Amino acid sequence: LEGAHQWGYKLVGVVQESPQALLDERLKRYSLIPLDMVPTVLNEHVIDEVIFAVSKEALARLEEIFLLCEEDGIKTRVMLSFFPHVTSKIYLEALKGLPLLTFSTTPENDYLLFIKSTIDLLLASLFMVALFPLLLLITILIKLTSRGPAIFTQVRCGLGGRRFDLFKFRSMISNAEDVRDDLQHLNEMTGPVFKLSKDPRCTPLGRWLRKFSLDELPQLVNILKGDMSFVGPRPPLPEEVERYERWQRRRLRMKPGLTCLWQVQGRNEI
Repeated sequence: LEGAHQWGYKLVGVVQESPQALLDERLKRYSLIPLDMVPTVLNEHVIDEVIFAVSKEALARLEEIFLLCEEDGIKTRVMLSFFPHVTSKIYLEALKGLPLLTFSTTPENDYLLFIKSTIDLLLASLFMVALFPLLLLITILIKLTSRGPAIFTQVRCGLGGRRFDLFKFRSMISNAEDVRDDLQHLNEMTGPVFKLSKDPRCTPLGRWLRKFSLDELPQLVNILKGDMSFVGPRPPLPEEVERYERWQRRRLRMKPGLTCLWQVQGRNEI
């Protein structure tokens, strides 16, 4: 408030909510107002705002002062330092007229998220039409060069942990999932993620598809279905999510993407 003095803010006085409450030495140069004198001060002085910087327990005891400020039309602010939030954004919402204090660590702007979803649908539709000849060619090449279906379907975790079927062009042998445990000792990643830069299960065509990320193109269908977005954290496997530490689970709070920061900045090299 002292720093905002040039904007017209003036600290009229400080209320010591109890005789035992400790005050910062810098506050003692202002008028100290006893709690029972607050109604008189509000009547006899021009007060525009009252800021409550108190503990959670003291806040309950000061309900009468709250109501008094409301009756007088005085703007009231509450410092929320007693909440254990670290990175959350805080804002007030209403549910059927009931005020809700909201803490969130992920984007919550419904308008911008709606625009993002609309762009996803329009671009996915456009790319599906424009790339149809390429998609058809890759499908034929996969069928001609290896046994098994052209499209590989795998259960992944999406927004909030919701499970969905992710589509990819098959870049590995048809029984790749059955032999994965035999390759666990070659895993190049730490934590719950399994990744091999030179996976022996890949077919020759599959290595080429992976090099240019063409195996991911069927996920345009996932975007059209609303399971994914163009940009977002890559969708993990359910067994990876089960091994997540608590802080890692926050990545599930955004819709998974066809591409992400990790993919465009070096993949396994970072």
